[in-house]
Amino acid sequence: MQGKSRVIIENVQPLVDGGLYPAKRTIGETVEVFASIFGDGHDHIRASLLFKKEGSKKWNTIELQPTFNDDWKASFNVDEQGKYIFTIHAWIDHFDTWYDGFKKKAAAKVDVKVELMEGINFLKTLAEKARLSDVQGKANLLNLATKLENTSNHQTAIDLVLSDSFAQIVKDYPLKENETIFDKELEVIVESRKTNFSSWYEFFPRSSSLEAGRHGTFQDCAKLLPRISAMGFDVLYFPPIHPIGKLNRKGKNNNVRAQKGEPGSPWAIGSDEGGHKSILPALGTIEDFKKLVIDSKNLGIDIALDIAFQCAPDHPYVKEHPDWFKQRPDGSIQYAENPPKKYQDIYPFNFESDDWKNLWEELKSVFLFWMEHGVTIFRVDNPHTKPIPFWGWVITEVHKVNPDIIFLSEAFTRPRVMASLAKVGFTQGYTYFTWRVSKQEIIEYMNDLVYGASRNYFRPNFWPNTPDILPYHLQNQGENSFIFRYALAATLSSNFGVYGPSYEFYENTPMEGKEEYFNSEKYEVRHYDWKKTNRMTDIMTLLNKARKENEALQSTWNIQFCPIENNQLIAYLKATDDLSNIILVIVNLDPNGKQSGYVQLPKDRLKIGEKINIKLHDLITDEYYTWTQDWNFVELSPGKMPFHLLRLEIHESNM
Repeated sequence: MQGKSRVIIENVQPLVDGGLYPAKRTIGETVEVFASIFGDGHDHIRASLLFKKEGSKKWNTIELQPTFNDDWKASFNVDEQGKYIFTIHAWIDHFDTWYDGFKKKAAAKVDVKVELMEGINFLKTLAEKARLSDVQGKANLLNLATKLENTSNHQTAIDLVLSDSFAQIVKDYPLKENETIFDKELEVIVESRKTNFSSWYEFFPRSSSLEAGRHGTFQDCAKLLPRISAMGFDVLYFPPIHPIGKLNRKGKNNNVRAQKGEPGSPWAIGSDEGGHKSILPALGTIEDFKKLVIDSKNLGIDIALDIAFQCAPDHPYVKEHPDWFKQRPDGSIQYAENPPKKYQDIYPFNFESDDWKNLWEELKSVFLFWMEHGVTIFRVDNPHTKPIPFWGWVITEVHKVNPDIIFLSEAFTRPRVMASLAKVGFTQGYTYFTWRVSKQEIIEYMNDLVYGASRNYFRPNFWPNTPDILPYHLQNQGENSFIFRYALAATLSSNFGVYGPSYEFYENTPMEGKEEYFNSEKYEVRHYDWKKTNRMTDIMTLLNKARKENEALQSTWNIQFCPIENNQLIAYLKATDDLSNIILVIVNLDPNGKQSGYVQLPKDRLKIGEKINIKLHDLITDEYYTWTQDWNFVELSPGKMPFHLLRLEIHESNM
């Protein structure tokens, strides 16, 4: 009865764009629900969180608890993949209001004869409302009402109402009348654990050969799998593996004219050798690729394939479907531009084509083709240059076939566009981490990602470099810069990746004045000494091992920054909810100098009393420390190790 409802429910979270899109979580996470719930007067309000897995007939119910300023909260765990639904019911609980008043009057020695009669009536009403299945509860309520009615001693009746058992009755049997029901059933999409925890290593298959001067193949890639596995990476990401356009092919350092024998850019997709559903012959056959996928999975590695929806001028689509491209007045087709950059070797699709429906269907079929060959992860190139409604449609269609497919959005673009891509279905997204350098920048950005509205739909993936980007802070820098940026990426975010061999071997020479590599691998076949290891290799291996062995590092959402008295030092805690695994990371942001300071432990978060006795184990250097103070001295020399990765053990007497 709306006219008799007195409770207002507002500001329900998690809520994405008023419920237009579902919130996102992964298997094993907790969905924390918040709401503002209030009403007129001083009557007591109670509220319930109702949730269920989609398709279930039965709602699960959890009582919401008030926090402060009319805010309430409750939470539920999601243990299965799929869609969950939740909503909120709230009401004025006259039984609870009566009980609170009764206790106050009894304590003040006010006559409560009439109040006892009211209590008896409430018990009878509750018995009538009790579930048919709750036979014992109905009987207990009626017996209690009868006992109060038949108790001749007034004080005995009062004592009964003030007893712990009666208080439990009030708690267990809320009087739900004139409920306010939140006007929406909100959705939470629960995805696989891999969506929230992954370590990516990118290399170009054509540069995989162990022999200098030879084009790499999928068989060469297979020989590198044990190396990638031993380093602890679980996603191997390949740039496009399709035939490369021969018309307008780019040469070394993006030269507009390729010299004889130059391979061109893999992102210039398509030639007379095939298009998006074909493989560059120099890499091998489709059977070679399928075998590589199987071999990778046997080592716990998923192959991530780059999907770039664009074409070289000699892609079969250009001849077969010229209306899928923008025609210029002179009869030519518009190539891609991002002034002052020009991409003469790439034709973008015209999504405003009259034949857009067939274009959409064909692009969907590209995903389905590679899924049939074992690919479950797609890194999508520049999705922000294609219509967002297209991505919402195609991702939904793909997930109908296989809900485990992961889509990583490579969109370094405006915040609202990145957010929209995440809302319509992209599983993970590239971020601005690549350019967040100072301590304050990192803290502000992480707090925005973790505690801002985007937490409900945007799942970050941190990359310190890419084939397109050699950030200024890594240009002409030594190994310490590469090491501490890797440590930040791998511990701030539970999903992270690197453009592998370039990062591992400290490639740092830029095009003058640009955030681009000189002699970029995008335009040439490179040879790496894949048998070589160095300090970076070892640190990558140790950090990835620590990530897999410590649950606290397997979430982005559990970070808490710690005060530390030095702007060149950043410290943050990551811990499981039950504190069974606690990691403290301290990073020296100065690649050249020793830095020291005092870091403060978050005693409330760690549930530490006044007496402190904490053992710390550095998982990288294998050193041990003992801390007995709130503030503790740390010193990091980049020549030794520019960061601490400390696992904390708190003495039981302090828990």
